[in-house]
Amino acid sequence: MSISPTEAEEALVAIQTIVKKTRRAISTSGAYAFLIVWGIVWLFGFLGSQFFPSEIGRYFWMGIDIIGGVISAVIGARFGRNVRNSKITNSGKQIGLFWLLLIVYCAAAIWVVWPIGNKQFAMLIILFVMIGWMAMGLILSFYPIWGGLILTALALVGYFLLPGFFYLWMAILGGGGMIIMGLYIRNKW
Repeated sequence: MSISPTEAEEALVAIQTIVKKTRRAISTSGAYAFLIVWGIVWLFGFLGSQFFPSEIGRYFWMGIDIIGGVISAVIGARFGRNVRNSKITNSGKQIGLFWLLLIVYCAAAIWVVWPIGNKQFAMLIILFVMIGWMAMGLILSFYPIWGGLILTALALVGYFLLPGFFYLWMAILGGGGMIIMGLYIRNKW
């Protein structure tokens, strides 16, 4: 079966329209807000790990993780009220379940390799978060995958080549990267 140039162009326009609508739906769904919230958590958490003694840094992380979780629940409830489509609601539940399972598997992996150092612990969590980010990118749109791949590579560079500045590196690149990606999705999609 051959397709004429006009038919191919119409199909391409239709695909671009669907991509644009999908991005707009993601943007208006509030997904960007989660990136911004967790970018801020990472920014301050890794800054705390860099500049506080490790014992204080751990408690600091626990505190801001709890705050981030509460804010995420509020954001999810707020944006969830605006969703009237049961398909979208089910997708949101599946995405939430995916992240919950990823957290469980990350905890299991950490438990298996325990005891580990603070930087190894952080790097394992970073890797699992990047797996989640890229999985969401594959499901929702191709473009966020590149950000996840780049951030993973930069995290590994910081871990192996800049061990004394790893947490500062991750605060700026990881936390800052998520904040920038969230703002980009909010404003450009």
